Amino acid sequence: MTAVCAMIVGPSAPSGSLFIRDLPVDAADDVVPNRVMTWNICNPCDDSDADRAAEIATYAPQVIGLQEACVRDVRRIRDYLESFYGLVYHVEYGTVLRNWGRCGGAPWNPGAFGQAILSAAPMTDRVAVEYPDGGSEDRGYMAVTTEVGGQQVRVFNTHLAQRRQEAVRAAQAGVLAAQVERHSRAVVLGDFNAVPDAPELTPMWKLATDTDPECRPPAATCEPTTDWQSKFDYVFLRGITPLEHRVQPSSYSDHHMLHTDVDVTPGSGEK
Repeated sequence: MTAVCAMIVGPSAPSGSLFIRDLPVDAADDVVPNRVMTWNICNPCDDSDADRAAEIATYAPQVIGLQEACVRDVRRIRDYLESFYGLVYHVEYGTVLRNWGRCGGAPWNPGAFGQAILSAAPMTDRVAVEYPDGGSEDRGYMAVTTEVGGQQVRVFNTHLAQRRQEAVRAAQAGVLAAQVERHSRAVVLGDFNAVPDAPELTPMWKLATDTDPECRPPAATCEPTTDWQSKFDYVFLRGITPLEHRVQPSSYSDHHMLHTDVDVTPGSGEK
């Protein structure tokens, strides 16, 4: 019976016993209203959702974009954030595929996999779009309207095609940029699987800036966001001013957490 249950639950189930992890002394006391964050949480990875929740709670952003996220894992993370740390988030999903190897579930009903956005404020006007060509695995973007820094902002979350698929990523970035361009103020979170000077990111650089003012081609000086010392993760800002950002490695993913505090007051991001 134990073996059968393990097969049905699948690889996204957390390993080890559940425990509440103490946060660092400098952890945020509550949700930071003007802070946004992106994190590819790694999948399949044998990590506890309680540990992932503790990582997020340390910085307590207003909005979090997760990639490589199983619906079941995100639900647990959200529940742990509230139960353990008193941080209440709404959640929207932008799943693009169902995959037993990624998310477990019953073999005839595998778990949903893709992107998710958690926001301390309600979200409206959700869209979830699968790219016409996902490459070696279905990929897409999602978008919601929610509150950041007391202002309504359009927030996108995406995961572009895996490495060595430059042409596919270029087409995906073009699809995404066409939607971002419709908004005078937008936050674009995600794992773009491309370094800053990669040609496929050109459509995004034409519309927005990275949260790191030093990170912009052609002479980009960018802090790595992955264990293999590449910058693949971005917080692109359109019509919004970055104030302070931080790249924080995590032992629970091969991608680092990237969060930034922003000024969203009207006119702050005008050039």
